[in-house]
Amino acid sequence: MEAFKKLNGIVASLPQVNIDTDAIIPKQFLKTIDRAGLGQYLFYDKRYDEDNNLNKDFVLNKEPWTKSSVIVAGDNFGCGSSREHAPWALLDFGIKSIISTSFADIFYNNCFKNGILPIIVDESTRDEISMLASEGQNISINLEDQNIIIHNKVFNFEIDPYRKECLLKGLDDIGITLENENSISNYEKKFNNNNWNIPNQIK
Repeated sequence: MEAFKKLNGIVASLPQVNIDTDAIIPKQFLKTIDRAGLGQYLFYDKRYDEDNNLNKDFVLNKEPWTKSSVIVAGDNFGCGSSREHAPWALLDFGIKSIISTSFADIFYNNCFKNGILPIIVDESTRDEISMLASEGQNISINLEDQNIIIHNKVFNFEIDPYRKECLLKGLDDIGITLENENSISNYEKKFNNNNWNIPNQIK
């Protein structure tokens, strides 16, 4: 996956609470395991009407938010089923970070595995960023410094050091493990070369 260090872009506000994975990508689009192209189905029931025409009132269909790379969302974002298609669709659309007060646990973990940075902030910070987002303000996120800058205001955030390292290096759990491939291989050789004396079982 692509490394995440710094991000500059447009932030869209989706203030609704409990936006679930079925809203992020409806179930009829889950038949594929190919990540490419899923972005067109992101928030499908919100972005399109019953006749499959663009809903001009939905934020991601308005300028400048059609090119958003960040979402600031209501509480408990990503709840519902554990479908990994949700972060796939977000990433394919161009969303690389989501800011909220809380996330569903499985969705939160899936974001890190796919190179998306989910940021947890307090309610007042979320509301201020959401207000500025509705004005079309650009946003800057610096993972190394762990801060968000929007309209000359700086907001700091916390992140687990291990997850931060994975994103900075563009590696998932397997990739991080493979960084120690030589050490693992040497240990296995050492282990296999030892003559283990296994005592006879006591009858």
